[in-house]
Amino acid sequence: MSFWRNIAGLAVRNLDEAECAECPAGLPGQDPAFSTAVTALGAKLAKADGRADAGEYLAFSEIFQAEPESEGNVRRLYQLARQTTRGFESYARRLAKRYRGCPQILEDVLDGLFFVATSDGAVTAEEMTYLQRVSELFGQSELTFRRIRATHLGADANDPYVILGVPHDAPDAELRAAWKAQLSEAHPDRARARGLPDEFIQVAEAKAAAINAAFDAAMRERRAQGLVGAA
Repeated sequence: MSFWRNIAGLAVRNLDEAECAECPAGLPGQDPAFSTAVTALGAKLAKADGRADAGEYLAFSEIFQAEPESEGNVRRLYQLARQTTRGFESYARRLAKRYRGCPQILEDVLDGLFFVATSDGAVTAEEMTYLQRVSELFGQSELTFRRIRATHLGADANDPYVILGVPHDAPDAELRAAWKAQLSEAHPDRARARGLPDEFIQVAEAKAAAINAAFDAAMRERRAQGLVGAA
């Protein structure tokens, strides 16, 4: 994923064009406000657990690639921003406002930040709190955040969406279809029809119960978040 092409002079020009209400034309990398905000968010994420090491900058520069001639300016801005986490919410809000009409770009940014957070082999509780707050400020739903988190860290074995085999932010209709398909496949009557012994029927009954419980749990979550019928 390469977001920017030309950010020469970024660290010294102090541009702030993030008040623009419309999604800017062209590549995000050609937008100084985007480049500034993403660099600051990546740097401040590295500081979220109280330390910021060289490996995190390498991960940041791998996923958010700058042109070779701009590397020095990016590094200087990164080093400056990583001194403290203070101000990260302001950068996230600016980015959300500027790219509110481009939700996929905001997802890509969060994806990149997760990549940075996992670069040292573990995501601390402080880093997870930081990432979740950025996601909230981007206007992303909790289910979108869980999908992105699961992409990088894997989902919990008891996650209802893992059991049903659908993305966390799948539309209601897709969720319901997956539930019905899995329930049909696991129905105990199928085991009986194949003449399987009681032990297999008991397994099928337990699986069907787990599928029903997963669907119920997913729908409860959606109702609690006011998402049922909105997808």
